[in-house]
Amino acid sequence: MDSQSEKFEEIDIREICFLESIGKGSFGVVHKALWRGLTVAVKKVETESEVNAFYNEVQQLARVQHENIIHLYGACTSDDFKCLVIEFADGGSLYHLLHSSHKIKYNLAHGISWLLQCARAVSYLHAIHPRPLLHRDLKPPNLLLTKGAKVLKLCDFGTACELSTNMSDNRGSAAWMAPEVFEGKPYTEKCDVYSWGIILWEVLTRRVPFEDLGLAVRIMWAVHQKQRPPLISGCPKVLENLMKRCWDHKHDRRPRMEEVVETVSLVSRYLRGANDPINPPSDDSMTDSYRSPCVGSSECHTSRDVSNLSTLPNE
Repeated sequence: MDSQSEKFEEIDIREICFLESIGKGSFGVVHKALWRGLTVAVKKVETESEVNAFYNEVQQLARVQHENIIHLYGACTSDDFKCLVIEFADGGSLYHLLHSSHKIKYNLAHGISWLLQCARAVSYLHAIHPRPLLHRDLKPPNLLLTKGAKVLKLCDFGTACELSTNMSDNRGSAAWMAPEVFEGKPYTEKCDVYSWGIILWEVLTRRVPFEDLGLAVRIMWAVHQKQRPPLISGCPKVLENLMKRCWDHKHDRRPRMEEVVETVSLVSRYLRGANDPINPPSDDSMTDSYRSPCVGSSECHTSRDVSNLSTLPNE
């Protein structure tokens, strides 16, 4: 797969009508805005320390074009104002849907659909030629929903990087971070596969991974000691085995993301209801859906509304 052109449109700040702040990303503040008649999200640099992440996200988003990756319209790169202008996802984040106190209901088919769309987006990144991309911060807060929460979009490429042979810097969020990353060891695209495995558990349980540990340092120590989220009672073997393979401590034992796509695609064929309506959150709750969560906070607890897992095959 060839990479897309890395050119992007330089946007005049005078064309943007800012509406409201809707949260923060890996850098900067995110605003809802109007641009050339479109409702967009504008991610604005706030400090000098965020400039490198800004240019990295512009560069990486300009390379990609996929239905499950947030679209970059352009950027402002003037000395006194820097921002990204990206697609606005009106459904907020998957994290908010999973863990909101509003207890938004969804069925297993919805969950598998989100997981499949996420896997397809990451598989696309890993297959870009000649320079594959690693996302490195794969987690539900960076998975946005639109079209009645039926379509998922991967966002926040501030820490994304090209695959190289000597990567060992610590990037990501503790609860979803592969052990080799925070241990400072060389890592590959399999770090994204690990994160996807944690997200699989999170979607099926509606629980925040390692929520009982709270502090990032405690989570990293537990994962270093090969602790993982508890297995799900009654979970079909096809999903349980995939989950365990994805979060295997040894990265070379994890499946490639294209294999994950194949497996989840097969699972999705057994399910009905992916197009059933999902009750959207209220306008007030939408604002919080772009904000980064605090792992282990009391807001992370939620009801378990996922459908009966016994509808899936065990092999």
